[in-house]
Amino acid sequence: MSVTSVGIIGAGQMGNGIAHVMALAGYDVVLNDISAEALEAAIARIDKNMARQVSRDLISADDMQNALRRIKSSQDVVEVGQTDLVIEAATENEEIKYKIFEGLVPHLKPDTILTSNTSSISITRLASRTDRPEKFMGFHFMNPVPLMKLVELIRGIATDDATYQTCLGIVNALDKTAASAEDFPAFIVNRILIPMINEACYTLYEGVGNVASIDAAMKLGANHPMGPLELADFIGLDTCLAIMNVLHDGLADTKYRPCPLLTKYVEAGWLGRKSKRGFYDYRGEVPVPTR
Repeated sequence: MSVTSVGIIGAGQMGNGIAHVMALAGYDVVLNDISAEALEAAIARIDKNMARQVSRDLISADDMQNALRRIKSSQDVVEVGQTDLVIEAATENEEIKYKIFEGLVPHLKPDTILTSNTSSISITRLASRTDRPEKFMGFHFMNPVPLMKLVELIRGIATDDATYQTCLGIVNALDKTAASAEDFPAFIVNRILIPMINEACYTLYEGVGNVASIDAAMKLGANHPMGPLELADFIGLDTCLAIMNVLHDGLADTKYRPCPLLTKYVEAGWLGRKSKRGFYDYRGEVPVPTR
């Protein structure tokens, strides 16, 4: 299967990062979102991030200009359907993803590969809501996409080998490394990472340590580059909670019960960096722990 064009649905943090690396690798990109403002912000973010790469001599100014020319923003899903590969990168909500696929499928070319950047939801279940389960798979990038070298490739029960090999080739073309995961809740990275974050939430909830001491303990005691609560704020507490719920519902094991404090923060709208408050308050010059 030959892929020269890529459609990306969702212009948020993940979507604009995927557009960034795809365009730099030479693919023509259609970046889609229902919000014109989100598309405008995404293009500005890509421009800023590529300029940072130029300043660090990671890419040339010509590379940047050529890549930016390859990116087209669109609110029309019909344009996305005419690409060779579609990557759905919307919010981690199963019903929203179903609605996206329902609106997209009638406009897809017969050979278009359809993928999801979901971080936890069943690929088999998502694929069953499309007309091409054999050409559907999980294509899970890590955040921030331009910096992180891993991509999880997840086959559903019906995914054929040609689809997998095509996506593997694209990962290699992006100069990233593929980790093949089976279709179990949260796959590999988040099956390990998010329960660790949830346990850090319990450690805070039970008063074992405060935010600063928990993060310092894991950074200095386990050599983690970010503490688990700082990382949760970076990921988004709503995303962490959604993944924990997928694990708890999908595996029916009490060890995956979401921490009540994590739920409380999400209910308060304290979602981390994107809402300016989470386990840290980001409204001042320096982040301040909220507990």
